[in-house]
Amino acid sequence: MSAVTERVREYWDRASCGTSVVAAPKYSREYFEQIEEYRYRYEPFVHAFAQFTRWRGARVLEVGVGAGTDFCQWVRAGAEAHGVDLTREAVRNTERRLAVEGLRAASLCCCNAEALPFDSDHFDLVYSWGVIHHAENMERVLAEIYRVARPGGRIKLMVYNIRSLWAAWMYLRHCVLRGKLHRGPRWAIYHHQESCATKAYGQGEIRRLLARYPHENLGFSCYEQQVRPEARLARLRRWLQAVTPERWRWYMAFEFDKSERCAE
Repeated sequence: MSAVTERVREYWDRASCGTSVVAAPKYSREYFEQIEEYRYRYEPFVHAFAQFTRWRGARVLEVGVGAGTDFCQWVRAGAEAHGVDLTREAVRNTERRLAVEGLRAASLCCCNAEALPFDSDHFDLVYSWGVIHHAENMERVLAEIYRVARPGGRIKLMVYNIRSLWAAWMYLRHCVLRGKLHRGPRWAIYHHQESCATKAYGQGEIRRLLARYPHENLGFSCYEQQVRPEARLARLRRWLQAVTPERWRWYMAFEFDKSERCAE
């Protein structure tokens, strides 16, 4: 594991995304219920994008299980659910959550998504929400995701949007106000957005990355996490969300089908 990837792992091993917002004892039923309630209250659009209940009986891989909130939706829906994460903390969270609910995953393991431990052309769906942009080599992760999806299979991913108001704010805060105008928003996000090495992309970049992989039915949607009542400048931020065009939102989700031509 490279030094950069190790730093990313150490960051997320301290606490999986979304677990710091709850007060209940760790691994209790209340702990997991509070995490889930918080996640889908402030990111209600995840259900519409993932379409959990449509994948009953399908082979599904989630890359980056985190606290296990989305992963349990696949299991509850009756999918053959496989999950991976870079951190043991995330795998423990998800294992404990499955045990609390009396659920069973097809497989769950700790690994670097730059080398997924699965056969090629295997999964009906590969899903990842807000994870792969933290990888040191996101392009390699994307190649692995494409490899393990079956021809005709669906791939659903979310990465951060470089052409968003949040990216502009990160540039203003960490570059402009510190006299580092030459650094740019990508530098600010890489060094100051969650773990080190975080990246953001535009739709054109994603299209260029996917050009080498035969695919069909590519579509984009952009979302913004809803503003918490206690957040700083909450009223202003809610107003900005209401008037901001969709293409300027922070979460850029995209999905496509792996071309059937790959089986020829």
